[in-house]
Amino acid sequence: MKILAFSDLHLARARAAEIVAASAGADLVIGAGDFCNMRQGLPEAMALLEGMQAPMVAVPGNAESADELRAAAGPGVTVLHGDGCTIDGLKIFGLGYGVPRTPFGAWSCDLSEAFAAELLAGCEKAHVLVTHSPPKGVADMTSAGQSVGSTAIRAAIERIRPRLALCGHIHDSWGKEGRVGASRVVNLGPRVSWFEVDP
Repeated sequence: MKILAFSDLHLARARAAEIVAASAGADLVIGAGDFCNMRQGLPEAMALLEGMQAPMVAVPGNAESADELRAAAGPGVTVLHGDGCTIDGLKIFGLGYGVPRTPFGAWSCDLSEAFAAELLAGCEKAHVLVTHSPPKGVADMTSAGQSVGSTAIRAAIERIRPRLALCGHIHDSWGKEGRVGASRVVNLGPRVSWFEVDP
């Protein structure tokens, strides 16, 4: 299956146009959260993606809640947050929000490590794990050199062993990747990224 993936669109019109155009060559599109800014502009962000030519799986970032994303999503979008789906035999599990909790204030949708671990415990198998936040120690470095990823997400990757673990959230690590065990981990950022995964 040919997958087009991105994160942290943040209402960027030109980036959205690139993603929509590229979706003509995709079997599946994955959006790893932060479609809008600080809980503002989500309907407009999703309208920018309305021309998508493949089904999309999305997780909420810390800039939008799961309920807000479900309400704004079009008919071809499956929103995951602590649950999974299967598309053409490909098992996908998703978890949104900032993990661990961010310092950004009341607008930010965040989870504690403990609650994130509870939600991830429901996943027994996934070919692709989609989270907004990266795992601790991989693609999670800030410009200050701090590793701010999630220990719960890292533990889930070690347990589930997905072929791909896709994330975003940490802007300074957009485009960075590494491995947790046999799993490839990629911090996507707002660009067109391509992956091929066999169910």
